[in-house]
Amino acid sequence: MRHLINILDLSVGEIDELIARADDIMARPDAYSEVCRGKILATLFFEPSTRTRLSFESAMLSLGGSVLGFSEAASSSAAKGESVSDTLEVVSSYCDIIAMRHPKEGAPLVGCAHSSVPVINAGDGGHYHPTQTLTDLLTIRRETGRFDGLTIGLCGDLKFGRTVHSLIAAMSRYKGVRFVLISPDELKLPSFIKQEYIKERGIEYSQCSSLDEVMGEVDILYMTRVQRERFFNEEDYLRLKDSYILDAEKMKAAKRDMIVMHPLPRVNEISTAVDSDPRACYFRQAKYGRYIRMALIMKMLGVDRAKGE
Repeated sequence: MRHLINILDLSVGEIDELIARADDIMARPDAYSEVCRGKILATLFFEPSTRTRLSFESAMLSLGGSVLGFSEAASSSAAKGESVSDTLEVVSSYCDIIAMRHPKEGAPLVGCAHSSVPVINAGDGGHYHPTQTLTDLLTIRRETGRFDGLTIGLCGDLKFGRTVHSLIAAMSRYKGVRFVLISPDELKLPSFIKQEYIKERGIEYSQCSSLDEVMGEVDILYMTRVQRERFFNEEDYLRLKDSYILDAEKMKAAKRDMIVMHPLPRVNEISTAVDSDPRACYFRQAKYGRYIRMALIMKMLGVDRAKGE
């Protein structure tokens, strides 16, 4: 039995296999419509989610499986004081695989020790979000055709942004990658992320507080929301929430083949006027999340072939 807590739990080869499987699912959806019949996914979401939870559920249903679970802590026994370990001990006896989101860093890892089925980390606080990173990697491969030699601009909340932390960890394994870190001082990338995944691997990077200065040099612009739920006080959130707003005017300075990504939800950081720009791929990115999660569920359950294979 295997769990997925950090994107680095998967090798580069395994990520390539998952991307290839997701590509095949998109090309031949009918061949996968029954491969997980009789299997049950439990979605244990102690924190609100739209795309991650629903894409997991859609993925399992599209594979012919079933889904059970809860969408907020208040609707579970956590509201009565039940521990994560007890919840996982019980729920793992009702299902074949678990996708778990929790506001506290490390909670899914704790849960793994008490689960009798595979656990997938669907986001733990400001720590990691491996399935969003798989979604991001599938998006990058389909939209740019490569991983090597890319300059990736990461903009907004780099301090609490678990999607940013996971993407840096994943992309640090490819050749010629360069990071441009764009944030206000209060939301800079944590030093441990920078040290472990950038400095120790000798990866080129730069830091700045101006998006305008770097628009013309990035191949990928990864925008993030300033996350209200991670702040300790409303005043700091209100001061920083509109630090960066990508609009049509800023897009004029970008490369013709640059792509804009966003893990969503967005608030004000991308103008709706950008949505019609062909370089804006965040809604395609969200769609890809369903297919890569289908591939991952198959892998975690040991289902390695489609109909007719």
